[in-house]
Amino acid sequence: MIYNILVYLIQPLVWGRLLWRSRKAPAYRRRWAERYGYCRGKVQPGGIMLHAVSVGETLAAIPLLRALRYRYPLLPIIVTTMTPTGSEQVQSAFGKDVHHVYLPYDLPGAMKRFLNRVKPKLVIVMETELWPNLIKALHRRNIPFVVANARLSVRSAAGYKIFSGFVANIMRHITLIAAQKYEDGARFLVLGLKNKQLAVTGSLKFDISITPDLAAQALNLRRQWAPHRPVWIATSTHEGEETLLLQAHCQLLMMFSDLLLILVPRHPERFSSARDMTMKAGFNYIMRSSGEMPSNSTQVVVGDTMGELRLLYGIADLAFVGGSLVARGGHNPLEAAVHAIPVLMGPHTFNFCDICSKLAEAGGLITVTDVPSLVDAVSNLLTDKNYRMYYGRQAVEVVYQNQGALQRLLNLLEPYLP
Repeated sequence: MIYNILVYLIQPLVWGRLLWRSRKAPAYRRRWAERYGYCRGKVQPGGIMLHAVSVGETLAAIPLLRALRYRYPLLPIIVTTMTPTGSEQVQSAFGKDVHHVYLPYDLPGAMKRFLNRVKPKLVIVMETELWPNLIKALHRRNIPFVVANARLSVRSAAGYKIFSGFVANIMRHITLIAAQKYEDGARFLVLGLKNKQLAVTGSLKFDISITPDLAAQALNLRRQWAPHRPVWIATSTHEGEETLLLQAHCQLLMMFSDLLLILVPRHPERFSSARDMTMKAGFNYIMRSSGEMPSNSTQVVVGDTMGELRLLYGIADLAFVGGSLVARGGHNPLEAAVHAIPVLMGPHTFNFCDICSKLAEAGGLITVTDVPSLVDAVSNLLTDKNYRMYYGRQAVEVVYQNQGALQRLLNLLEPYLP
C-alpha cells in the first residue's frame, strides 16, 4: 500500500520529467496513453512479452528475440521499452515482425489494464527491472515471469536490502532468474530468492554475431566511403567526450591526413550538439542522415541515425566506445569486438566491468585516459597493421569463448511455452 501511494504521488514529477526531456527529444511528449496501459489495437494478445528498458537492454535482447521468433513462429511477440530510443531500436531491428508499446508505469490500474489487453503466456524482463505490481499481477494470473541476463551489483543489492521484507515478498513471486554470474545469483539468494528459482546462464551480450547480410552491407559501404583511407569510429559518446575526441582527431590528422572519423553520440537529442561542435572545430563533415557519401575531403561523419551502429562498426579499422572517458560507466564493447577490430575505452567502465575485464585480460581492450593517450593508441594501431589485427583477433576471440548463454536460456524457457 505504501509503495502504491508513493508511485501515485510521484506521477506529477514523472510528467514534469517527460516534458523536460521533450525539450531536446520531442518523442517524450508522445504516446503517454501507452504509459498508463492504453494500447488497444497495438498488440496481438496471447504471445511472449519481453521488456527491455532502453537501448542497451534492447540490443542484448535482439538475439533472444530472433531465436524466439524462430522457435515459436505461431506466437506473437510483444516488446516493451520505457524510452523513445529503445522504441526506435526495436522498430529498426524488427519492423512489423514484433509488436511494440511502452510498458506502463507500475500502477495497479495501469498494469491490470495492460495485462487484460496483452494476455501474455510468458513475460521476460531483461537484466534487473523488478516492478512489484507487474510481478504480483502476473503471479495472480499464473503467468510465468522470468528475469533474463540478470545482474545485481553489490551497491544495488545493498539498496534492496534496506527494504528486505518487501523485496523478499517480490522474490517469492518470480518464476525464474537467469543470472549472468554466480556472484549475481548469490546476491539474489540473499534477498530472498530460492535456489529452485535461480539459474546461472552467462551473459547474453556475448551471443551476438555478424550476419552475412550485415557483413556484405558493411563491405559495400566501406568501398563507397573510404576504399583507400583509414577509418576510426567513436560511439555512444556523452557530453564532454565529443570535444576530447575531436581534439584527438585534429592531432591525428597531422599524422594521417586522410583519416576519417565516424562520431556517433549516445542519445538522439545530442546529434545536433555533436554537429555544432564538429562545425565549430573547423572540420569538413557530413551527417549520416543526409545520405551523402563522404568525399576525399570529408574528415568527420556524424552518425545521427538509429539502428545502424553495428553496420558502422563494420566500416571502421578500430573503435572507441564512449561513456568511458567521462564517468558514465561505459557502453557495450562487444558490439565492436565482434567485428574483430581493436576496442579502446576510457577508465570508467563500471557498467561493463566483467566484460571489460575479460577483454583486457585477453589483450582485446586498450584503456586510454585522456587525449594524448588516445592519440598515441590510435596512431600506433593505424601505423602497425599486425598490431591492429592482433588486438582485433583477441577481442573477437573473447566474444566466441563466452557464448552459449542464449541456448541455455532457451532451454530454461521451454517448459513455459507451447
